[in-house]
Amino acid sequence: MQINRFERNIQIPKQAWHYAFEPEIKFDITDTTSLYNVYLTLRHTDQYAYSNIWLEISTQQPGDTIFQKERFELGLQEAGGKWLGTGYADILELRHLLFESLKLRKAGTYTIRIRQIMRDEPLRHIMNVGVRVEKIK
Repeated sequence: MQINRFERNIQIPKQAWHYAFEPEIKFDITDTTSLYNVYLTLRHTDQYAYSNIWLEISTQQPGDTIFQKERFELGLQEAGGKWLGTGYADILELRHLLFESLKLRKAGTYTIRIRQIMRDEPLRHIMNVGVRVEKIK
């Protein structure tokens, strides 16, 4: 079965993201001839204390035993303090393009792990984090 779109979000327990909690998202790719856009999704409350969040994103391709790790800063506010995400009342969601027009050359299960690497332990007011994969037609 080929996917045209996949999305999975993982809830952060009690909106308090501890360093040890590394949400892991797996998705299967069968069509290695198409291109894909991969997005990071993040939902937080307006009580979140910072204008950004630093993440470590680890990716693993099918058949690999090692994760490729990359530090990533996601901006959550404009310079004037306006939140970048959309939402209702005090809950905001942001979708950020991580990989554009990506060719996934191996068929099988891909894994993405996301870890917060901010100074706060735990990092409060983060509700969930996830991944969205869209096949480009």
